[in-house]
Amino acid sequence: MSYPHQAPPRRPGAVVSAAALLLLMAVGAVAYAVANLLVTAGTVDRFREAARATGAGSGEIDGVASLLRGSTVLSAVLGVLVALLLVGLALGLLSGRGGARVTTWVVAGLGLFCGCCGLAVLVGQRAAPLRLGADDRVTADLLARVGDAYPGWWIPVNAAVSVAQILGYLVVAALLTLPTAGAFFHRRPPRPAGPVPPAGPAPAYGPPPASTPPAGPPAPGYYGPPAPAHGQPSPWAPPTAPVSAPPPGTSATPPPSAPPGPTPPPEDRP
Repeated sequence: MSYPHQAPPRRPGAVVSAAALLLLMAVGAVAYAVANLLVTAGTVDRFREAARATGAGSGEIDGVASLLRGSTVLSAVLGVLVALLLVGLALGLLSGRGGARVTTWVVAGLGLFCGCCGLAVLVGQRAAPLRLGADDRVTADLLARVGDAYPGWWIPVNAAVSVAQILGYLVVAALLTLPTAGAFFHRRPPRPAGPVPPAGPAPAYGPPPASTPPAGPPAPGYYGPPAPAHGQPSPWAPPTAPVSAPPPGTSATPPPSAPPGPTPPPEDRP
């Protein structure tokens, strides 16, 4: 007997919205990584031109430029990895996996922390510029030139990205806590369809056929068939040879035996 095919349960709007938001954030992470790489090339050139006026040596300028390039590449790689993670979480949510829901909450918490830290760093750089001692004034001038080398729109874009990241993770975490989302992730899996048994003859109705008793010694507690009546042959006795009738004209009684002869004298005995 086969079970009817069960259609997969419909995804609630909260789960679909959370997955769509994660995909949108993944696209944004890749776009930000690409934009950061494109902007860095011109930023390094502008930084080198501005750093020559600070009196710093070429070694110090090259060191800051290498640090700038390295941090940009590392940030782009992390952005691509985060985008892949968000895509995987979105697919897991759409398929109804409870582990994807829990992992999304963990990633959302980390994303909130990183977004708040990035926003705090941007605000702190504008509100309180870096102040170093007199011995490190050249380093302070070089770091200030790095901030000035970026395009004027780059800092506001970074601030907007941080705010969008914070809001996006908050919305995703809130959507996954709704009752409809909880019921979707705690549903029972559908029963798989079983194989259909092959068609065969109709079952026969009536008493079961007599079975032949098994050969061998009787089981314990078996005392054999009942004894026959007095004068009746036992049905379990071995068969005997039949007695043939005497020919006609003869008696069935055997003839008497001849009397014994006289006893011979002792001397005649051998």
